Order: sequence, then structure tokens, then C-alpha cells
Amino acid sequence: MIHARLFGAVLGALVLAGCSQGSPTTTTGATSSNAATTAPSSASSPAAAVPAKFAGGGVKISLVRQLSSGDYFEQWLAGAQAEAKALNVSLDVSSGDGNNDKQALNLEQAIGQKPDAIIVDHGFAETVQPTIKKAVAAGIPLVAYDVDPGSPEAVALTQDDHQIAGQALGALKADTGGNADVVYVYVAGFAPLDRRNETWAQFKKDNPGIKQVAQIGVVNNSTAAAVADQAKAALTANPGVKAVFAPYDEFAKGATLAIKELGLQDKVKVYGADVSTADIGVMTEPRSPWVATSAADASNVGRIAVRAAALLVAGQPVDHALKVPPALITQKQLHDGGITSVQQLTQAVPALLTPDVARVPWVAP
Repeated sequence: MIHARLFGAVLGALVLAGCSQGSPTTTTGATSSNAATTAPSSASSPAAAVPAKFAGGGVKISLVRQLSSGDYFEQWLAGAQAEAKALNVSLDVSSGDGNNDKQALNLEQAIGQKPDAIIVDHGFAETVQPTIKKAVAAGIPLVAYDVDPGSPEAVALTQDDHQIAGQALGALKADTGGNADVVYVYVAGFAPLDRRNETWAQFKKDNPGIKQVAQIGVVNNSTAAAVADQAKAALTANPGVKAVFAPYDEFAKGATLAIKELGLQDKVKVYGADVSTADIGVMTEPRSPWVATSAADASNVGRIAVRAAALLVAGQPVDHALKVPPALITQKQLHDGGITSVQQLTQAVPALLTPDVARVPWVAP
């Protein structure tokens, strides 16, 4: 997403995608249809005494999201809901629908409800940091995912975005021999995208044979379709392009659609970020130009966010800078393994599962 980075008067969620469109919706860990793709819950065979508050089902966590649309964000939510159910936690979910002011208002409302903890999922630092500081001042434990909380008391959870970009770009370099005109998809202001952009900037310096001939990008509730329109224009204007670097799955899907509509599948390849069951379907379509993506399992990251919040509620130690490592996933790997879902992918690539990140001691890994 999203992820992503992902999201201004849009996203965000990345990158990077639902949730309630209005006032927070209360769920009690109920999972969506995407739950089948989530990693197995850590909640089995308790290893330590369950805190009384968790045993009684009285823990309430507010999840304040910037965006809820898109495969990545839907899977992330499914993982968070599944982990909340496993931990006997009530999860109140709200979405800003890409509107940063709405997300900030939702966060203010969450503070007023005095939950046991708050999770902020994506957002712009400028709009959420002041309200995060209010939550911290009110003594509410807080976990911020893919947004700088601006407060050392909060837990900052991220994917390793520099590694995500580096893995995808490594595949691009290997496939092109380090010489290629490239279209780059990027929108500034989203933390994960900005970190991935840092890696792209350094990659271009280290590989002068890689030429960025166009930059496109938009993040909204129809990101893939909007990027497809932009990509068609960029590819038409730059007929020598060999690759598109699209470090958010909605970007990659848009670029893939544009390449297919222009009939350039055998000439232009897509190197992306993030993964979902729908993304796997796009990558494994006949003659799909999307040949590689680097990702952490979104549902697993959602689980980690809930676990970290639960640890804070229980007064357990938590690393205040949690980073989830990614894995490179190639089209060939998916084809060779007959992989059609994230569930199958996590079985084939166990590195996508990270049960020891924010492990809850009263449940078995």
C-alpha cells in the first residue's frame, strides 16, 4: 500500500483499500471474505496467563484508517479483524475515505470514546500528528502504521519500504541488464511511497543506464483506472520504454491495464509492490506484463498492528519501531508453484509470516 504511502485529499494505502464511510462501525473481529488469505492466528495454546481484561472481553481498540478501498487495505483490515477476534478484542473501525480532515476528525472522535488503545492506519503526518499527541496526552496507547506519529510514546509500525523498492528494482535491473527507459509511478506525501522513492532516487544514481522518461501517479478511490489513463499517455509519448516501476499494487494494476490495452505486453514489463489474491490473479494472467512485486503480507501486518496495541494495553514491552520485512515474488515463481492466492503464497514463502513481531505472550506463536 498500502501498501501503501498511501494518501492526500485521497488515499490514502498504498499503499497504499471496506470500512465504514461515516461514523465508526463496531466490529468484534468479524472477518471479511478475504480472511481466508490471512496468516494463521497466533491465538492457540496460551503460553501465559491471559490478562483479566482480555479474558473478560472488555478491551476496545479504535482503528482509524485513512483509506479502505483497494485489495491491500481490504486484506489488511481482514487480518486486523481476525487478530482482534483471536485476542477477544472489540475493534471499532472508521475510514477517512482518502480525506485527511475526515480522518483527523475520526481520530478526535475515537479519543473522546476513550478506547483502551488506538491504531492509526496510514495518513499524512501533518494532519494526524497533532491529534495523535492528544491521544498520547490522554494516556491512550497508540500504534501508527505507515505514518510518522511524531511522538516517541507511540509505536511506529512500518513495512521495510526501502527493501521493498530495492527488491523490485533488483528484478528490474536483472531483466533489463541495467539499461532501460522507465516510467515511474509516484505520488509524494505518503510515508511508504516517500521511503520507496528514496530508494528509487539512489538506484538511478547507482545505475546511470536506467533513465526515468516520465513520472505519473494519482491516488484516489479509483487509483488503478486513473493510473491506467496516465500510463497510456506516457507510453504512447515514450515508445522506447521497457519497464514501469510502480511501487504500490494499485499503481501496478493500472500500469498493467495500460500496457495490455496498448498491446505492449511483450515489450514493457511492470515491477510493483504489495500483493493480494487479486494481484496474483493479474500477475498470472496470460502474457501479463506484471512480472515481479515485493511485498509483506497485508493481512499479517494488520494482525501485527492489533497485537502491538494489545501488548500496550496489557502493559507489556513493545519495540516502538516495528518493521516488517518483505519478500520478492516473481511471476515465474507463481506460475511454477501453481499459486493463485495469498494463502498459498504464505505457505510457499513462509518469510511472509512473522509471528515473532509483537508476539503476545499469552498466546502461542
